Amino acid sequence: MKNKELQVVFTNKARCRDCYRCIRNCPVKAIEMKKGQASVIDSRCIHCGTCIAECPQKAKTYRREVELVRELLNCGEKVAASIAPSFASFYEGWERIRIPSALRKLGFSYVAETSVGAYYTSTITKELFHKQNSNSLISSACPAVVSYIEKYHPALVDRLVPAVSPMIAHSRHIKKRFGNEFKIVFIGPCIAKKAESDRTEYQEDIDYVITFDELNELFKDEGINLANFEASDFDEYAPQNALLYPLSGGLLKTSGYDTDIFQTKVIALSGFEDVKEMAIYLENNNYENILFEPLFCKNGCINGKGITSDKNMFERKEEIFSYFKKYPEREFKPIDDNNLIANFYNDVAIELKQYSEDELLQILEKTGNSSEENRLNCQSCGYNTCEEKARAVLDGMAEIDMCIPFMRRKAEMKNDKIIESSPNGIVIVDEHLKIISMNPAFRRFFMCSEAIIGKPISYLMDPEPFVRIATKHDYIIELTQKHENYGIVCHQIIYELKNEKQIVGIFVNITKNIADKSKLDDIRQRTIKEARQLLSHQISMAQNIAKLLAESTAQGEALVENILKITEEQSTSGEAEKDKRGWIWDMYMSR
Repeated sequence: MKNKELQVVFTNKARCRDCYRCIRNCPVKAIEMKKGQASVIDSRCIHCGTCIAECPQKAKTYRREVELVRELLNCGEKVAASIAPSFASFYEGWERIRIPSALRKLGFSYVAETSVGAYYTSTITKELFHKQNSNSLISSACPAVVSYIEKYHPALVDRLVPAVSPMIAHSRHIKKRFGNEFKIVFIGPCIAKKAESDRTEYQEDIDYVITFDELNELFKDEGINLANFEASDFDEYAPQNALLYPLSGGLLKTSGYDTDIFQTKVIALSGFEDVKEMAIYLENNNYENILFEPLFCKNGCINGKGITSDKNMFERKEEIFSYFKKYPEREFKPIDDNNLIANFYNDVAIELKQYSEDELLQILEKTGNSSEENRLNCQSCGYNTCEEKARAVLDGMAEIDMCIPFMRRKAEMKNDKIIESSPNGIVIVDEHLKIISMNPAFRRFFMCSEAIIGKPISYLMDPEPFVRIATKHDYIIELTQKHENYGIVCHQIIYELKNEKQIVGIFVNITKNIADKSKLDDIRQRTIKEARQLLSHQISMAQNIAKLLAESTAQGEALVENILKITEEQSTSGEAEKDKRGWIWDMYMSR
């Protein structure tokens, strides 16, 4: 069963870093940006794979079906491989002749080139074009072109040749030949083929679509090395001209048309810009009876986004010609009564909302682009013009702050505000030491005005630190300097802006700090002096008190001795005399 839960192209958000490159390169702007994360909107996507190829972070990827194909091959079903003729441009000659054997080793019962289906598509395209013989028509072999017309140029849907693509034609050819029980796996370089296989009318035709990158992954997982296989043929060969289908003009060549550059009745073109120009041309002109063969990838399917290759476009093209020249001529017997008619739809068209000039101006004003002269149309946001980006904002596909010049101005304004409001003086001088900018704090410190701009820094102060930076003696200088003329002391940091060839000076006014320190030192000295005086006074008092106590004690002792002497001289005896002496001693001790 097909896994339709996953859309064909989507974002790995863990890798996405809002660089807007996917938006810039998406031909239909099917990328929605929210909170710096890019998401592919499937209803808008034409599955061309451009965003996958362009994303530098590999955040864009596509639905992988390798495991589903592996399960299909292992379940015993009869499975056919339809491999796009562009395989010849990505594999070396010795690899090409071994691929059929390797595919059979994987379990495929039938192996053939999609160029068989290309023959049918070319034939029915030519028939349908000749039948109507009035309108200009667009070949429908490229699914990305079909999706682009259906979604973005619905008025041209009836100009699409109602023929199935080679992939579908080949599938129906195989089922007609071997029965509907065969499962079909298409292998090619085109991611849009996965979306084509999801169309309701093709559910019974194609089971899975894998890219050449997925095929190589399958080979690797199964331990298949092409060098170990013998050369073998495909089970069926197409007319030789069908091998040129991967190149621009391949359908016309297979149909038998002359594709000379001077031919005006059949026109081959490739690449989105040419496809877009073709659509605009057909919408605005009624030129009749021209058959256009557009391929969405520049130079054709050899530049499909489903293969990683080191070969450049010219090498890939040369490989196709080499394969074409060596292709064995085999008789091809087409099967009649194949259903090759396709249906296309104009009910999937993207509705482009119309906005008034006032609505657009409201968005443009938010990024400072309300006036036309301010609109840089720089495409840094991914959109071609500021107005286109404003429409995307109104559509909910873009965010205001995706405008890089606006965000830069915003950052500069914030930086300017910080500098302007800084309490520190800031001055910038050029390589000749002439003042080119200064903030209000600097003007206040050095009592100057904007009139000083253009004059040497020596006009205000000793330029010696700036000279040392300018002459490369120092990279950064930090010092404290007193500016006598202005009554300030500054802590200064001087450094160079190398790329700008400018020198920046930052001045921190520490005058008050120094004054406060001086006052604190005075207080400290006075406190120490007063403390010393107090200590001296206390020592003096203590000494005087000790002296007085000593004198008082000596006098008391003499008095007691005199009293005792007097009492000893008396001849009284008995307890009364003892009591008297005890009373006298107690009186003395009580003092």
